[in-house]
Amino acid sequence: MTATHTTAAPRKLSLKDRYALMTRGLGWESSYQPMEKAYDQTGLEGIKIHDWDAWQDPFRLTMDAYWKYQAEKEKKLYAVLDAFQQNNGHLNISDARYVNTLKLFFTGITPAEYNAHRLFAMLGRQFPGTGAAIACQMQAIDELRHVQTQVHSISHYNKYFNGLHDHRHMNDRVWYLSVPKSFFEDAISSGPFEQIIAISFALEYLLTNLVFMPFMSGAAYNGDMATVTFGFSSQSDEARHMTLGLECIKFVLEQDPGNLPIVQAWLDKWFWRGYKVLGLVSMMLDYMLPKKVMSWKEAWNIYFVQNGGSLFNDLSRYGLRMPKYWEQTLAEAEHLSHQTWNSFYNFSGAAAFHVWLPNEEDMAWLSEKYPDTFDRLYRPRIEFYREQAAKGERFYNHNLPMLCQTCQVPLIFTETDDAGAGATSHREGKYLGETYHFCSDGCRDTFDTDPAKYAQAWLPAHQILQGNCFAPGTDPSAPDFDPMAAVFQYYHLQPGADNLDYDGSPDQAHWQQWKGTEAGAAAPTASAAPATPAAPASQPAAA
Repeated sequence: MTATHTTAAPRKLSLKDRYALMTRGLGWESSYQPMEKAYDQTGLEGIKIHDWDAWQDPFRLTMDAYWKYQAEKEKKLYAVLDAFQQNNGHLNISDARYVNTLKLFFTGITPAEYNAHRLFAMLGRQFPGTGAAIACQMQAIDELRHVQTQVHSISHYNKYFNGLHDHRHMNDRVWYLSVPKSFFEDAISSGPFEQIIAISFALEYLLTNLVFMPFMSGAAYNGDMATVTFGFSSQSDEARHMTLGLECIKFVLEQDPGNLPIVQAWLDKWFWRGYKVLGLVSMMLDYMLPKKVMSWKEAWNIYFVQNGGSLFNDLSRYGLRMPKYWEQTLAEAEHLSHQTWNSFYNFSGAAAFHVWLPNEEDMAWLSEKYPDTFDRLYRPRIEFYREQAAKGERFYNHNLPMLCQTCQVPLIFTETDDAGAGATSHREGKYLGETYHFCSDGCRDTFDTDPAKYAQAWLPAHQILQGNCFAPGTDPSAPDFDPMAAVFQYYHLQPGADNLDYDGSPDQAHWQQWKGTEAGAAAPTASAAPATPAAPASQPAAA
């Protein structure tokens, strides 16, 4: 008889063993250079890590599982986007004014996502711990995917509405977009541990929750299913990102007691840096959604006061406290959106979206949501603007505002304890004999921690005055030179078509034509929608 030999089937690895092989099993020690030279940034910030193997990715996600998981989401996302485009979904939004929220999102947030991709790609190279490096590399891919899905989702609107034509160019130049841009440039020029706390805490817990939750709900309520779909597709990634940031904070604090004061200082700084970007989000919620879902004050209470409070209750056992100046944000919640929108109404000639005055229904809603402040402080101002516009004296601010040296927000806000008197919140500081201006104590504190860094800030108002915001070939000495027209050319803005008032704009004219609301207009069909913007409406010059 011939003996038969059977080969035992290979043992199936457990998820834990498989994860270990696909993460830590991919790492190696450098041979011809010491590890501290290969990872030369990890010792610059004073953070001490004694055991990188203690890092745990709570999702235990490997790259092959990641690709399968994301591919399923892509199929669902693009099926919805195709249906939206084929059925002319832009005709089903609540009102054409809504598209201006997309203009602000697309020019402000989408480039920020790309910068987050760059930052996490850098982190994946700088963390010597393999588990942390792979988690960062996957987040880098996530952020790049978010850019792509946002571009694809919003590209349909670019066929029919103005202001969506050049988001990357505008992000590097337009004045108010320097606020989110400076946030990321501050983060990406920091050390690796500060970078991950800046993005995973300030960006994910503050900005992401307040952009991807109430704003996406607003998109759904206003009939924008393309934006809703990419928002939901991104939000599962964002949940992972927030968990990654929380794991990073806990990991660093557990490694060495000397890390605590460093991490607390970063949380203080990046809370305030993230909060200052949120003025743009506040006016989106309160003033730019034709159909509103919640006020800025309600959103801030839910997504920071309650959720953030729970987070810091959890972190308190490590010795961390709530970020410095968080109480101030509660008082400012009564004013932030109103004062931000007022600024854009005044400076709308230099923006890449349209503005308008709230109607009676909007003001009734604002009065209900802000019963202690709106009727007393902000309704009279809006009514005055309305009277001026009715007389043909619509007000445009032709000046360049003073900017905060740290966050680059114009000094447009009042002291929270004296908002009725209109006292501007203004702080000053000195460095190397020069005077620098700030919008708040938090921004002055940040400057004081590293003045050599923030003294180099590229401030748009300063750069315009210095003649650095003109397109190549511009001749400022020409007899008929118009500096503001030259700045608009530098921005790639079409005055009247991309900005100024919504009333009388090409976007409004097209919308009325499509919806058949013009006098004598025929009922619209999708194929009849004009894809090429009309000439800019006749409106007062911005400057």
